[in-house]
Amino acid sequence: MQALISAPQLLRRIDEPDLVIVDCRHDLANVGAGRVAYAAGHIPGAIFLHLDDDLSGRKTGANGRHPLPDAAHLAERLGEVGIGPGSHVVAYDASGGMYAARLWWLLRWLGFDAVQVLDGGVAAWLAAGGSLATEARVRKPVQFNVRPTSGLAVDVDTVFANLDRQEFIVIDARAPGRFAGEGETIDPVAGHIPGARNRFFQHNLTSDGTFKPVDALRAEWLAVLGDTDARDAVHQCGSGVTACHNLLALDVAGLGGGRLYPGSWSEWCADTARPVAKG
Repeated sequence: MQALISAPQLLRRIDEPDLVIVDCRHDLANVGAGRVAYAAGHIPGAIFLHLDDDLSGRKTGANGRHPLPDAAHLAERLGEVGIGPGSHVVAYDASGGMYAARLWWLLRWLGFDAVQVLDGGVAAWLAAGGSLATEARVRKPVQFNVRPTSGLAVDVDTVFANLDRQEFIVIDARAPGRFAGEGETIDPVAGHIPGARNRFFQHNLTSDGTFKPVDALRAEWLAVLGDTDARDAVHQCGSGVTACHNLLALDVAGLGGGRLYPGSWSEWCADTARPVAKG
């Protein structure tokens, strides 16, 4: 299944019974904004999943701002909202796929491949003639079967050991200023993991918030990767969210295979023993 679905394609499939549309809208500066937006108007039939409450695990103060949820707990939650065998999931947000990509990656991590991201999100839906609804959808609970996909994520110890081993490259999805250690406003320490490369996730998008054409994405990503195979890259960001956007872009470009460092910078910088680079 292709990683992206266009708004016109979704319009044609909106009444299919196996379709589960998930509203993933969120605002890092206002964590209640997604629920407010969903209540005010969402794609008809959509359910809502919250980045912090549903798509992240328990924070310890040392494992990052959006740690991976427990796989069994996430599977239970997905089943509760009606995602199970035979479902076709479409995730959307209002941020160019920034948050929807997190659900896309999590589902693939659990071995569920029938998931797509709505290209352009709610804005593209409205531009294509789609309407919004305010009625909350309640789907019948089902059993979500976990088929774990190994090798999609790495932990902080693996990334730390790689500083010497250099077995993979690290690609940071944050804005260039934050990567350089300038103007950090979210995490307590500014900078990046030594040796990391920077690919701001917003560079995957056109000015209207949809993904760039495949050929353009592929060329840009090959320039970032250089001689490195996409499978030998580990992706991170501030907290393991926008890194999923880069992984989604690689899939769209036909260069899939990278891994996620879920703890990302917010976990890395929580321990002063881990080195920090700037510039």
